[in-house]
Amino acid sequence: MAETTPPNGRVVGFPLSRIDGPLKVSGKARYAAEHRPAGLLHGFVTIATIGVGRITGIDTTEAEAVPGVVKIYTHENRPRTAWWDSSWKDEVALPGHPFRPLENDRVLYDGQPVAFVVAETFEAARDAASMIRVSYAPEASHTDLTQERQNAYVPKQKRSGIAPPPPPRGDADAAFEAARFKIDAQYIHEGEYHNPMELFGSTVIYEGDGRLTIHDKTQGSQNSQNYVCGVFELDPQNVRVFNSYVGGAFGSGLRPKHQLFLSTMAALDLKRSVQLEISRREMFYLTWRPATVQRVRMGADENGRLVAVLHDAVQATSLYEDYQEVVVNWSGLAYKCDNVKLTYELAAMNVSTPGDMRAPGAATGVFALESAIDELSYEVGIDPLEMRVRNFVHVDQNEGKQFTSKALHACYREAAERFGWSQRLHAPRSMHDGQDLVGWGMATGIWEAQVTQAAARARLDIDGSATISAAASDIGTGTYTILGQIAADCFGLPADRVTVRIGDSSLPKTSVEGGSWTAASSGSAAQAAATAVRATLLAHAKEMDNSPLAKATVEQTAIRDGRLVLDVNDQVGVSIDDIMASKNITFVEEEGQVGPDQSKMKVFSSYTHSGIFVEARVDEELGVVRVTRVVIAVAAGRILNPKTARSQVLGGVVMGIGMALHEEGLADRRSGRIMNHNLAEYHVPVNADIHDIDVIFIEEHDDKASPIGVKGLGEIGIVGVAAAVTNALYHATGNRVRHLPITIDKLFYAKEAAE
Repeated sequence: MAETTPPNGRVVGFPLSRIDGPLKVSGKARYAAEHRPAGLLHGFVTIATIGVGRITGIDTTEAEAVPGVVKIYTHENRPRTAWWDSSWKDEVALPGHPFRPLENDRVLYDGQPVAFVVAETFEAARDAASMIRVSYAPEASHTDLTQERQNAYVPKQKRSGIAPPPPPRGDADAAFEAARFKIDAQYIHEGEYHNPMELFGSTVIYEGDGRLTIHDKTQGSQNSQNYVCGVFELDPQNVRVFNSYVGGAFGSGLRPKHQLFLSTMAALDLKRSVQLEISRREMFYLTWRPATVQRVRMGADENGRLVAVLHDAVQATSLYEDYQEVVVNWSGLAYKCDNVKLTYELAAMNVSTPGDMRAPGAATGVFALESAIDELSYEVGIDPLEMRVRNFVHVDQNEGKQFTSKALHACYREAAERFGWSQRLHAPRSMHDGQDLVGWGMATGIWEAQVTQAAARARLDIDGSATISAAASDIGTGTYTILGQIAADCFGLPADRVTVRIGDSSLPKTSVEGGSWTAASSGSAAQAAATAVRATLLAHAKEMDNSPLAKATVEQTAIRDGRLVLDVNDQVGVSIDDIMASKNITFVEEEGQVGPDQSKMKVFSSYTHSGIFVEARVDEELGVVRVTRVVIAVAAGRILNPKTARSQVLGGVVMGIGMALHEEGLADRRSGRIMNHNLAEYHVPVNADIHDIDVIFIEEHDDKASPIGVKGLGEIGIVGVAAAVTNALYHATGNRVRHLPITIDKLFYAKEAAE
């Protein structure tokens, strides 16, 4: 295939189409709830219809009479499970008490599972679930963050991997009061809900003797395996979890969900295979980007240089876990300022525990930061881009470290030129096209570049094929493809000669797929494993008579055209066939591991950066908003595959537009019930909402961020987009809206308030 043979012979850096693409578009890729073992039972959940209170009675008589019903589980007959919270905590668990489905009569949030029906058919389970009669003693519901923030608190126990705000530096309060120019504004972001195409589902296949094979919608097969083994006290050797294909997740699949618990519980109890796929409505009760209220105070001198930054945030969490994000820290990191004070608090409400949703914390905090600095640029009277350039920072002031790389200046320059920013008129409401007000806004994006512990196994066969294996997940990001590309280059093979095995808990250990660390972590592990194979081949070659590689080191070698050769001279080497024949073997297989480089982490901070430029148009009479043009330039180190990378950034931009203009969970504050728990009324961007998106990748060499020089791309596409949109709308209309999503009524209200 022409596409697998790039002109320079290097597969990494080539826009290879996804190797799993043909299976997905032909329907041959089977997702978690598409497995049909013999004798499969089906489940359906009955959910609470109050926001908080107690169950006073459950009548299952009518439901049990439905033909095909096998068993109905409630808190009154749920089988025994592990007692200690530690047994229920998954790899990315939060401080607090993990949710235990059907544990007792207490209702903590609207949509909580209160009964689980298992039947011979899906239809029987669904119909029976609708016949269960639950009575409640409801209590007053608390779901309004603007009210509950008065009871906000600093979480005592910090979430692992989530940095709390750094200590204050300088005297931010005094510097703010003395500032020549200043803004003091509140920014509100309503809750957003994950809506990937694939619903959450689990197929638990009972193999006998307590052995289970599970197909789960998850971002980490080993995380689901460990969870099941902990909760049900099973031997990990008897539980194997697959997540071969994942139809989107955006962070919603980081933690095990109740469909995994319920289907596993029933399978063990009934000693039969059980499948549970939840409904679209239930997706709204699994995880969500929490509502947040932020206050930003920012001061600048007469030259537009920041003299004070104060950023406070209060974020929603559940009553039983302290969900935490890095929200305010970006304000001490993104721009140079010697007087900074940042605070972060939580407000417990009658809601399900929030969860990570694409660029958690950054998408929220950078919205407020980038909106505030835009506002301040108008106070000072300078161009918004110039404001950011004047406050460019070359070190991480939060931690006093150097950056591994920072090509943000190039992002600004190339994106601004492509966008035509120099033609922008500064004054709001100064650009028109017919009856449309035209606004140009911009923002900076930033996301941390991480490497986590990861292992991979590489195998090179005598027939010239290779296999790379790891428990990593592909949620649509292109993990299959980039791992194949890395292995292909390491072994000097075309991509179609490499088999990639992922999404299986029995494979070498990796972290859950999230945080934009998979490419850097699993990709580096794949390279390490391939290098280990080469080292073994070299050791074998050195034992051959008159070996031309007798004095070579592994760093001096490469595999090309089926031969182990000196990297600087292809003529010196030995064929792989001869090396294996000398040992009477047909393959070489080795594992490689990587993890954070602690010595570098003490000195360096690593982040991905972007510059986002947006054109928005507003119908002056109707107030209808269209985002007609986006140019985003991203500096993310080495780009493994421009095609999959571009897709990641495009998807992030679309979600950023959704965050700015569309997505909002609406709760009835009296009952705590989510009212728009469907895709008819919970608005997400559709084709008609998305116009031109131009993605630019900035060349950025970084030999410290990860062993293979890459930084993550999954998150950076969304960070800053919402702010760029709101800034463009201000430029178009002169009306500053600080409450997301920006709907027509808010635009008109802002206009009336201004007048």
